[in-house]
Amino acid sequence: MSTLSNTHLQETLHYCKLPQGLEVFVLPRPGFQKKYAVYSTKYGAIDSEFVDPSTGQRVKVPDGIAHFLEHKLFESEDRPVFDRFAELGAAANAYTSNTITSYLFSGTDMFTEALVTLLEFVQTPYLTDANVAKEKGIIEQELRMYADSPGRRVYSNLLQALYQKNPVRIEVGGTVESIYQITKEDLLLCYRTFYHPGNMALFVIGDVNPQAVVELAAAHVRQPENPLDQGIERIYPEEPDEINQERIIEEMVVSRPLVYLGLKDNSPGEGLELLRQTVVTNLLHKVVFGPTSSLYTELYEAGLIDDGFGAFYTAEPQYGFTMLGGETTDPEGLIEKIKGDLEDKLARGFDHDAFLRVKRQAIGEFLQAFDSLEFIANNYIRYHFRGTSLFDYLSVLEGITPEDGEQRLKQHFAPDNMAVSLVLPKGQ
Repeated sequence: MSTLSNTHLQETLHYCKLPQGLEVFVLPRPGFQKKYAVYSTKYGAIDSEFVDPSTGQRVKVPDGIAHFLEHKLFESEDRPVFDRFAELGAAANAYTSNTITSYLFSGTDMFTEALVTLLEFVQTPYLTDANVAKEKGIIEQELRMYADSPGRRVYSNLLQALYQKNPVRIEVGGTVESIYQITKEDLLLCYRTFYHPGNMALFVIGDVNPQAVVELAAAHVRQPENPLDQGIERIYPEEPDEINQERIIEEMVVSRPLVYLGLKDNSPGEGLELLRQTVVTNLLHKVVFGPTSSLYTELYEAGLIDDGFGAFYTAEPQYGFTMLGGETTDPEGLIEKIKGDLEDKLARGFDHDAFLRVKRQAIGEFLQAFDSLEFIANNYIRYHFRGTSLFDYLSVLEGITPEDGEQRLKQHFAPDNMAVSLVLPKGQ
């Protein structure tokens, strides 16, 4: 077992790669009552096309299958998985994103028993034709609920406006049509491919003994039939630089219009460069769109936005985008003001003192976030799968200068990269 110490954060992380291929991270927090574990696979909604490691054949599976598989792993031949965690006093959950599927729980007592339960249920898929068919109806209801959500629609439509081919433009859960194409055999193929220990990681945090956690994992993670030395060959369509369309409008039952503007990032980078792009873009958001910015004040005082207005940036090696917006009484007025402010910033730059202020604020917020076990564990694995480390975040943030922000502003906030999604009240 090796250790990684970070003097800035005053943290010491313990790391071990098991013979089975699983990477195990343990961050002791002596004196903490609560303990938290997350068991993740580098497999998400965009991984719908890949090379089957057992045959070498290229495979395309229906959209939404990673999310479908997450649902099915909670099904057991004997007792429901959630009941088993509840009996141990632990709260379990899971989520599927575009690039990761994670299973997690938190608890205080009987943590060892709960950790064994986590490792075992994720490794024991119980799939039958009947229970796969039954799940389709459950997921269909979930997808229809999303389709009825104005917030979800304005978000989803913006991704479709930004992207022409990248699967990020499709709902993580797929479509009603695609989930009805999923078979038990498809699920087993994806499980065998992506739930290989060599494609997974376990992060445990709390008042725990690192050696004991590693030994427990080593005892309960099964030895795969074949190693994953060459990794998994994932296939993604080549995405054009241009956005798909400038605007998507949908009418729904809403009291006020919803407006999202999006900026497509054609070069999010990988590893440390991806982390740096993320950090500098998030700082720009605070300077340009944040509550202390001149634009936010102007929009708020004009009644064009409320407290729900916000901006965020997300990026993976395969895609990246900025989204901003919220509810408004005047969608066209809001769009015009935002575009006008961005054009002004591109021509004149931004207030460097404001940039340095939000940077100091961001450093404080990041250090404060380290009080959360969930924040550390979930984000550590997320950054690890991106080829970098959450522990690098602070040093990268401290190294960002206003000049870096100016360069990023011109690169990412170009008008040609922008699309708009509107959800308007029906009949208006």
